[in-house]
Amino acid sequence: MTSPTSLTSSTDATARVLAHLDDARPWLEDLYRHLHAHPELSMAEHATAQRIVEEVRGMPGGEDLEVLTGIGGPSVCVVVRNGEGPTVLLRADTDGLPVEEDTGLDYASRVRTTNAAGESVPVMHACGHDTHVATLLAALRLLLLERGAWAGTLVGVFQPAEEQFNGAEAMVADGLVQRLPRPDVALGQHVLTGAAGTVMVSPGPIMASCDDFRIVLHGKGAHGSSPDRGIDPVVMAASLVMRLQTVVSRQISPQATAVVTIGRLQAGTKTNIIPDHAVLEGTLRTYDDEVAADCLRIIERTVRSEAEAWGAPEPEFETFDHLPVTDNTPEATARVRAALAAELGEEQVREFEPEMGSEDFSELPNAWGVPYCYWGFGAFDAEAWSRAEAAGTEGQDFPSNHSPRFAPVLQPTLDTGVRAMVAAAMSWVGRG
Repeated sequence: MTSPTSLTSSTDATARVLAHLDDARPWLEDLYRHLHAHPELSMAEHATAQRIVEEVRGMPGGEDLEVLTGIGGPSVCVVVRNGEGPTVLLRADTDGLPVEEDTGLDYASRVRTTNAAGESVPVMHACGHDTHVATLLAALRLLLLERGAWAGTLVGVFQPAEEQFNGAEAMVADGLVQRLPRPDVALGQHVLTGAAGTVMVSPGPIMASCDDFRIVLHGKGAHGSSPDRGIDPVVMAASLVMRLQTVVSRQISPQATAVVTIGRLQAGTKTNIIPDHAVLEGTLRTYDDEVAADCLRIIERTVRSEAEAWGAPEPEFETFDHLPVTDNTPEATARVRAALAAELGEEQVREFEPEMGSEDFSELPNAWGVPYCYWGFGAFDAEAWSRAEAAGTEGQDFPSNHSPRFAPVLQPTLDTGVRAMVAAAMSWVGRG
């Protein structure tokens, strides 16, 4: 736990760093607008990575910093060494989503690109990763301007492909652990629905694990007018979808938390043809590895039983895109929370209510086996949010992440992200 004396010292040093924020704000806001208007899909963030490198090289002393690119994809890692002290990893994700923006902003994305399947798709920063890049770059800039306020090593990791679930995994597989200094702690943040100016932080599990799965049901093709001559995988798939709803409701303890969703079901080519197979894809979310393993066993058993009941050929079942639970280390989170309260005010620090969404951030600290803390910061006008919260309509009044209407207010959202990242990092490396 951070002692009162060390916290006061860190707070004083943080104030020295953040004194440069007023001068940096126009640059920060222009950078954010540029990033928002020029999103790129997962593993295609090449222009974004180039812009990050340009911004880093243009910072005070930036030409002498260690900048590594291309670890596991279009990533950028920045190592800032500033004497003896702790090593702190600071992470931002960089990718956008195939969503057509509908915000009405004058800097709205109008980007269209070709995805990996060769399809023309719109692209938008619908999850706010542009704020993550901008605020981490700003935090590094301010820290470089005030090197006398801290000592240690900062490792800025600009990670691709969080939305594709494989960005952190790809970086680890490509030697991240061997190529970067070992951190003492890893820190990350995410803009979320909530009041701008507030942050949300809690110890323990805050985001669920993810196990995506694919099922192929094999039937027997026939004419639509003679279903008795075939084995209909469409009806089999419909029955299976309904049976899978009982995995959680009837076969997992009510004290456990889990979600099973089938998000894709594809079969057939024409109205009067019974196809010979159907493909289902779904996702499992939970906070417990044992619960996840139980659910997957039950899902596979149910799939095979469904096929057997129809006298169908053996089905196929596979899992892919695993993400671990985001499980904030209590000691690290206590230190971060104290730093955020000292910088922003206790009234601006809220609890991070656990959610079933998933994140790959924890794969980075897990690769080293080091503690970490991941927190959120609010995106929307605070007064409007308070009114909606009082009326219980915030879920209807404000778009969620991944919505085509997701558009954080410029300020104080960006300032809050910078202040939070600087304060959290300084709680390890700050000195009086």
